[in-house]
Amino acid sequence: MSRKIRVHYPWKATPPQGGFFVPTLKLEETKQDGLKAALHQRVFAKAEFGTKDGKLGVLFTRTK
Repeated sequence: MSRKIRVHYPWKATPPQGGFFVPTLKLEETKQDGLKAALHQRVFAKAEFGTKDGKLGVLFTRTK
């Protein structure tokens, strides 16, 4: 049985050109969820896969 972990995407608290990293093994799912959350909050954003401190994840950046 798999359960969904809810992630809080801090789009409103992220300044333009700022970003945050979400460590995960489900890269594509996390990317899509984060971009949907940005769209819901009317924030322009982009996402890319990467590593930070040896952890795999998604780096989200607020573009406007």
